[in-house]
Amino acid sequence: MNMAAQSGGAMSPRGAVDSSGHSLAIFTALYELTMSQAWWQSGNAHDATFSLFIRRFPPNRSYFVLAGVHDILDYLTDFRFTDEDIAYLGSLGRFDGGFLEYLADLRFTGSVRAMREGEIFFADEPVMEISGPVIECQILENYVINRVSLQTMLATKAARVMHAARGRPVTYYGSRRAPGVDAAGQMARVGFMTGFAGTGNVLAAAQHGIPPMGTMAHSFVGSFPTELDAFRAFARSFPDASTFLIDTYDPIEGARNAITVALEMKEAGHRLGAVRLDSGDLLNLSRRVRAMLDGAGLEDVDIVASGELDEFVIDSLLRDGAPIAGFGVGTRIGSSADAPWTDSVYKLVEYAGEPVLKLSVGKETLPGRKQIYRHEDKNNGYARDVIAMADEPPPDGAASLLEDVMQDGQVLRNHPTLDESRDLFQRGFAALPEDVRTLTGAATYPVEISSALAELQTRMTEAAHPGAR
Repeated sequence: MNMAAQSGGAMSPRGAVDSSGHSLAIFTALYELTMSQAWWQSGNAHDATFSLFIRRFPPNRSYFVLAGVHDILDYLTDFRFTDEDIAYLGSLGRFDGGFLEYLADLRFTGSVRAMREGEIFFADEPVMEISGPVIECQILENYVINRVSLQTMLATKAARVMHAARGRPVTYYGSRRAPGVDAAGQMARVGFMTGFAGTGNVLAAAQHGIPPMGTMAHSFVGSFPTELDAFRAFARSFPDASTFLIDTYDPIEGARNAITVALEMKEAGHRLGAVRLDSGDLLNLSRRVRAMLDGAGLEDVDIVASGELDEFVIDSLLRDGAPIAGFGVGTRIGSSADAPWTDSVYKLVEYAGEPVLKLSVGKETLPGRKQIYRHEDKNNGYARDVIAMADEPPPDGAASLLEDVMQDGQVLRNHPTLDESRDLFQRGFAALPEDVRTLTGAATYPVEISSALAELQTRMTEAAHPGAR
């Protein structure tokens, strides 16, 4: 398909070609291609397996929420270099003509094992293993890390916000300050996957079946002669679905005006849904406004809050008893402001049928293809995970987390729906120990290495350093 980019050259993950004719296959690092040519010319291109995992947790994190798996499978299904891609690579003057012909015909023919979208996982656990001819697998590195890194970072941030909100609805309104149009849509999707009520991003709502939500902006209030006029105009348009933004000028005066219009609506048989506070001392303001609403007989009108919120602010407000019924979150969530990156890596673990490991200090890897086994306690809570070799028999009662999702370049089943991923996340999060879920000072969830894998790693390390004991 030849799809012109609609926003800043962004491309959909599914086989998209931008307006210049370039595809996502060329979203790769130059060294992926130079290595691939050397493999191709040397005759040393064998089958390989690469593991995708995150080395360590960012601050205040003790778990991750997996996202981005479906994008990767779609990308692999449609993987190809376009004529424009090949022409550009040829123009660089460093690639062999025969190798470029090879790339022109290249398709992904390998297999993938992966955890499910929405699964809870931990540092060092492979969330995906991709196997196949080494050139096919190596060229994918940039895209694979990119899709999982950003979406997992955002999904984990969103999960923390939902935990802080204690069951109150959260809506994502931060698209305008997200790091790109693509990231804004991803945040809306993974936010809903982790429990958000909806999004203000209408495109994301349409694409993913997420409830679109919104109130009003200060510009609407400022465009009328008085705040009272603005509230009345909005109420006429949305007599049963209005939320008034009350802090354009003075929030207490705004609350008085909202009460005036809310009583007029009530008299006409309608109801004001909520008032919104977007600035100031949200704790004290929400208490004062709640007392004003209740005093006017408007106990059913909620207070919602927005404005530079994150899990820490929300948690503090609710710990102090703020009478806030819901939250609109934005900038700090859409960029995961306190932890805006993850140490995601994609490493070779098997080559030509033999396990491979890396011994660089601080960047060591576990050799061979893996499986993750999750054990539960008697109450069906998560108890511990074991990273094992792929061919080890599963322990009694343990669940295997890496599933076959692609073989011979073909996806084995339809992707789970967003609602199904949301259900999976909610079940998993409920099973996570409370001391691991906490926002700061979280406990470390136990992740072990099987004795067989530990033995293999020791044996290979000693072989790499003869005489070391």
